[in-house]
Amino acid sequence: MGTVASIQNLTVQYGNFVALRDFSVEIPEGCVGLLGPNGAGKTTLIKTLLGFVDPAAGGGTVLGREIGKHDLQIRQNVGYLPEQDCHIPGLSAVEYVAYAGELGGLPTNQALRRAHEVLEHCGLGEARYRPVETYSTGMKQRIKLAQALVHGPQLLLLDEPTNGLDPLGREEMIKLVRSISHDKGVNVLVSSHLLPDIERTCDQVIVLFNGELRAQGLIEDLKRVDGHPMVVELREPNSEFARSAAQVGLNLIGPHGTGFLFEGLDRPEETATALFKAARLSGAQIRRLDLAERSLEDAFLEAVHA
Repeated sequence: MGTVASIQNLTVQYGNFVALRDFSVEIPEGCVGLLGPNGAGKTTLIKTLLGFVDPAAGGGTVLGREIGKHDLQIRQNVGYLPEQDCHIPGLSAVEYVAYAGELGGLPTNQALRRAHEVLEHCGLGEARYRPVETYSTGMKQRIKLAQALVHGPQLLLLDEPTNGLDPLGREEMIKLVRSISHDKGVNVLVSSHLLPDIERTCDQVIVLFNGELRAQGLIEDLKRVDGHPMVVELREPNSEFARSAAQVGLNLIGPHGTGFLFEGLDRPEETATALFKAARLSGAQIRRLDLAERSLEDAFLEAVHA
């Protein structure tokens, strides 16, 4: 897997406040979540990638182009959904999105055609001729996504895309972002402090805290528990199962939801084989067998408090 951005020893300051401190990271292709509490430095990182903020030290590249030297070329190949509203009063949705396409380098006719296409894709086809200022919060978020997509970017930078949305609006936005990244093949960096949204949208995460990198990797790897413990759920209660499991070398940790948690052996396959042997010995029927994992929230808290 390649990278869409590479940052080395980046420091960004606002006066005496250091927003990013000696920050280095490789942002991989795919759909990546940028996690961190408010004030962690997420928006500062995005603005630096776009060339809107000059670093005090360090630098990097976006899509192979150097930050600070090729900012215009970077922005022509990147789509940006800012956290705050960015519409132009008096313009209809299609006029606004087409204008964004022209700013991205598209000819006028092509920009207009693309505006109609992305508005339809974002669920705004029937409202394309309405002034943007008459839109609801959810519609304004979707038109921000449309203007970020109109010029066919290689990379999307989404800053709090579900911010201020009701549950239905959040669901629609999550589906849109996941469709763009997984079905359309566009690289996406999603900045958010909402862990459930990131978990449903992204495959990998970067965790920021106090302007520093605290963790990075596949979500499934960050959620993995050391030692490979395994959860087993029986079809019916069986008082002999735990005793049989002990006979085949498995230690019961305790109840886990509707099942039981056992310590893992050297390999998950060995644990599973032993559990099925215990089921045969005790006459139990296994309904579900899974590797135990922690929540993304637990992994996040461990990273920021390390």
